[in-house]
Order: sequence, then structure tokens, then C-alpha cells
Amino acid sequence: MSIEQTFQKDMIKKYRKELWSRFIKAIKEFNLIEDGDKVAVAVSGGKDSLLLARMLKELIRHPLVDFEVVFIVMDPGYSSWNRHKIEENAKRLGLELIIEDKAVFDVVAKKAPDYPCYLCARMRRGILYSLAEKYGCNKLALGHHYDDVIETTMLNMFYSGTFKTMLPKVRSENFEGIDLIRPLYFVREKDVSKIMQRAGIAPMDCGCTVAAGETASKRQEMKELIEKLKQNHKDIDKSIFRAAANVNLDNILGWEKDGKKYRFDD
Repeated sequence: MSIEQTFQKDMIKKYRKELWSRFIKAIKEFNLIEDGDKVAVAVSGGKDSLLLARMLKELIRHPLVDFEVVFIVMDPGYSSWNRHKIEENAKRLGLELIIEDKAVFDVVAKKAPDYPCYLCARMRRGILYSLAEKYGCNKLALGHHYDDVIETTMLNMFYSGTFKTMLPKVRSENFEGIDLIRPLYFVREKDVSKIMQRAGIAPMDCGCTVAAGETASKRQEMKELIEKLKQNHKDIDKSIFRAAANVNLDNILGWEKDGKKYRFDD
């Protein structure tokens, strides 16, 4: 049995509850993919995007929804070793990649060498939308998972002073007719790691040649904080996740909607 066949079997059977069922739940609950859609999957080479790509390829075989999918790699300037790693892992999982070279790292190194991550993320997201548009897609799928949602909520509270989370579906403001979707919304990071380790697939990291691992990660701080809090409150991550769906407007000081700010005493 090939690695692709074993991986497919593990997705559907061994890790059905942790992966496949939660993947399908998100698609149904948030209406992420509909008949006639063409979905561009952003494959970064990390574990999350590789799993998402393979799950969407599998979904095409099922009668749940009739759609098309393309797997897009936006190469921002990876080393030859990382480029080969992405191509090799995709081949092992049966993914046919479309690779587009973009000199993002070069631009970021010139414009924001000391704090590259913000600019890099914005440039990469814009390019991915452009590529989705180029290949006639109306959906752009990213591999963000349950833990990303929790960490983003915490990051916004701690560092931006806002209560804002990562949504499962977002309509693009700059690319008309394209929705960003996150089908792994209910999938836990630890379960993504399990199937990758079992398959013997070593995904790459972000591949950055600018920060080269030296930039402090606030997201990592959140991961560590949440794990520490779970020592005394084991379900605190679930509470954080649910909080974004249980906002009581009668008991908050203010909120913002469509660019307009409101206060509790308005």
C-alpha cells in the first residue's frame, strides 16, 4: 500500500472522528463549499495545508458536494531544499501542484528587515487571492485549524485590545466574488500532527529566509500560555473557542459593525 493510500485510509477510518468528521462538520455548518465552486487550496508546505489539500481531494470522491479544486503553491523565495520538500511531500500524497514563483522574501528583506512577518503575511495573502482569481476560483482555502482560532482570539485581546476571532468564511473586500474559507476550523493541531507523523511526512516550517527563526513568536507565547492554563482548567481552550459564538451585547462596553463604533449607552 502506497503512502497516499495509507494516508487516505487513516483520514477516513483511523482518525475519522478527529479529522474527517470535524472537516465535514465545518463544511456543512458554515456552508464553506457549494455545488459549482472552484476552490484554490493554498499549499504552503506545512502540515496543515498538506492535510487540507489531501482532504479536499478526497472530498471530490464523495457525493456531498460537486466542486473543483486546484492546489497552488506560492513560492515566496524558498531555498531549493524547501522547494524540493514541498514537491516531494505533495507527490507522496498524490497532489498535483501549481507552483508560482514570487519574490516576496526579497521585497520584505528590503522594506522591513527588522519586522518582516507582518508585511510578508499581507503580501502572501494578496498574492494568493490573485492566484485564485487567475485560475478562475471563487474560494480560497487556507489550513487554519481550531488552535489557530483560539490563539488568534487571545492575540487580539492581549496585543490589539479587541475581541476578534478568526472566522470560518470571509468575503474578500479587494477580490470580488472570492471567499476565504477554513475547512479545518474544528480540527485540532495535535491530530494533524498525529497523521503526519504516522505517515512519516516531515512538513516544512514557514521557510522564511529573512527572519530565519530569530523573530519572537507571539503566537508561540499564546500556545504556551494556553497549555499552562489547561493544567488547572483542562477545557479552557474550548471555553475560549465558544466565547466568540456567545457574545452578549447587553454586557459589553462597545462594539464595531461595518466600520461604525457603538457604545453600550448609545
